[in-house]
Amino acid sequence: MNTNDEQSVKQPLRFVQSVTIFAVIIAILLLTILGWGAQPHIPLLTATVAAGCLLLLFGQSWNLVERALIKGLQASVMPALLLSLIGILIAVWMMSGTVPTLLVYGTSWFQPQWFTISALLLTVIVSMFVGSSVTTVGTFGVALIGMSDSMGVHPAIVAGAVVSGACFGDKMSPLSDTTNFASAVARVSMPDHIRNMTKTTVPAFLITCIAFLFFGSSAQSNMDQLLSMQQDIRSVFHIHPLTLLPLAVVLIAAFKRLPIIITMLLGIGSGLLVTALIQGDVNVPQWMEVMQGGFQGSFQMEEVSRIVNRGGLQSMTWAVSLIAIAFALGGLLQHAGIIETMFNRLIAPVKTKEGLVITSGLSSIGVNMITGEQYMSILIPGQLFESEYDKRGIPRLTLSRTLEDCGTLVNPLIPWGVSGAMMTSALGLTVLDYMPYAFFLWVSPLVTFAFALLPGLKRVTLGNSQ
Repeated sequence: MNTNDEQSVKQPLRFVQSVTIFAVIIAILLLTILGWGAQPHIPLLTATVAAGCLLLLFGQSWNLVERALIKGLQASVMPALLLSLIGILIAVWMMSGTVPTLLVYGTSWFQPQWFTISALLLTVIVSMFVGSSVTTVGTFGVALIGMSDSMGVHPAIVAGAVVSGACFGDKMSPLSDTTNFASAVARVSMPDHIRNMTKTTVPAFLITCIAFLFFGSSAQSNMDQLLSMQQDIRSVFHIHPLTLLPLAVVLIAAFKRLPIIITMLLGIGSGLLVTALIQGDVNVPQWMEVMQGGFQGSFQMEEVSRIVNRGGLQSMTWAVSLIAIAFALGGLLQHAGIIETMFNRLIAPVKTKEGLVITSGLSSIGVNMITGEQYMSILIPGQLFESEYDKRGIPRLTLSRTLEDCGTLVNPLIPWGVSGAMMTSALGLTVLDYMPYAFFLWVSPLVTFAFALLPGLKRVTLGNSQ
């Protein structure tokens, strides 16, 4: 790298330039995705190109733009790998009979009138043990969505319950990467961080439970259809409790805090073992086809085919390509200094403690909307607001909690967000489908802002919350 390039790296953008780039990106995404209903890939790519061109127009070097894009793409490797493994896992768990067994047992045990609240609570428990909302959605969530039609509940409502429960469990789990990350960024202890989050998270979760009690109360199942679906599944799979072994393996591995990639591989490997021993299928070339293109069984009922015939590596190409583009845009915004320049200017006029908490929360939401990346929505505002919180005597635990409520939880609501892409690919529904029913994700930021603004709750947020 020559001297000019080094100088261009250090040269900060002006505030007006950063605002211009932000405005252009937002305009492109709103017009194309929300206005025209376009898939998010091309709009995100267009926004990335526009941001790069504006950086060049504002005097930044091409090498700076290129390096920022590459750094963003490098950060996308792990999420893309995880998503690919989830696609393979879903296909293998279909082939092994793991998910079909959950469908048969679940449609026998669950009461239709309590289905949505049951889905919410089940995913909370699983996600707290697993420490991953994506893993929970990609396993239990898939089965619960499969049951929804037969239970007389709209799949989008069940998806909202699944996503809400999975994100609550993920957020409150000591095994969660985002929970550990947020506490690390704010430099507070993780147990204190989790304990402090209950002040806003529990009220938001109670409101969510009430909402799903209302939405699930009118559900009615067609028993004849349920029995026909169970019979159709049993005609293809050997339904046996041992087919749930892969699920137990994943739960144990997560509880042991094994790396998520190893956990996924163990889930796939145990699924193949069950396929051979329980289903009696030892056709290895067929296994490879299923892992590549998804499971394809012969069922009499279209409803069962739609539920079970899915998964595979290829099913995740939509999400993997979206993540790559989103991370490229995020890298451009972060490493070219666009976000830092803009937010540093926005922090200065905020005079009150309440305003600073609200601004930090809105900043997390803003980074989410622009970059689609939850880690950056925690990291960037955390770094920018840390010193201001200290100067004004606001506990760092309030910062870490705000970053989680407005960063981690908002990401699944962003159609071009990493979590949104993962949820979409696992559930077979778009973000816009489940968004109105993901109550916990909506309510949590509002509760956080209420704790900063309402007189009776301010002390919890602005005083010594430790």
